[in-house]
Amino acid sequence: MRIVEIQERTEMLVNKLLEVWEDSVKATHLFLSNEEIEKMKQYVPQAILGVSHLVIIEDERHQPIAFMGIEGRKLEMLFIKNSERGKGLGKQLLNYGIEKYNVNELAVNEQNPNAKGFYEYMGFKTYKRTELDEQGNPYPILYMKLER
Repeated sequence: MRIVEIQERTEMLVNKLLEVWEDSVKATHLFLSNEEIEKMKQYVPQAILGVSHLVIIEDERHQPIAFMGIEGRKLEMLFIKNSERGKGLGKQLLNYGIEKYNVNELAVNEQNPNAKGFYEYMGFKTYKRTELDEQGNPYPILYMKLER
């Protein structure tokens, strides 16, 4: 496995990352219905294409199994293929973002306790909570900053 920074975001790569996103979300965002996931899915390629720094982890067959997006010093997205969870890939990606891009802020769904716990383990603390997500849906968001 290796960490790769992506410069050229081809349609094929975006489609593979979309598969990773969907697999990850279905495993971790249990509060979302399949219809909600399908609705959100249409905006993911735009987010992948628009983020300043896109970093992936490839397996030995050069297939993406995890990725993150960074904007400024904020982690905008971090998704791991469900079959690859628990192997330290999130920690590798986040540490890479912290070391290379000084990532010190993120937002996470409150209803995704595993992600919240992971970010707390990595040194992030909640400084703000909203009742609604960025789209106005009733999914509380926790805004977290790195405390080191």
